[in-house]
Amino acid sequence: MTQSLEDYLEMVSFLADNGEVRVTDIASRLGVSKPSVLTALKTLEERGLLEHERYRTVHLTKKGQTEASTIRDRHSFLTAFLRDIVGVSPETAESDACKMEHLLSEETCGKIKAMLRRNAE
Repeated sequence: MTQSLEDYLEMVSFLADNGEVRVTDIASRLGVSKPSVLTALKTLEERGLLEHERYRTVHLTKKGQTEASTIRDRHSFLTAFLRDIVGVSPETAESDACKMEHLLSEETCGKIKAMLRRNAE
């Protein structure tokens, strides 16, 4: 999945935490146009990650919830790692984690987590 599609999926998940998810909310939060959102939603729907009917709200499927949870967990872990271990500002940690979450492999994230667990013992 592309970085852009991951960002859309993650945003749908975040917005769903607070209630209904509308195209306008996604566009506003990501700073993109509604047509861009609709294009991304169509692709995510074709992949079985969400459901969206025109002029209606967006809902994650079980598969979409699982994928979004993985993305959010990685983002949270990297934000905390950069903020709490590396010592960068919360704003920088958030921004950098958003970039890193798409680039780092599962193996690398797993190794970082294992290293932190070993150092905590």
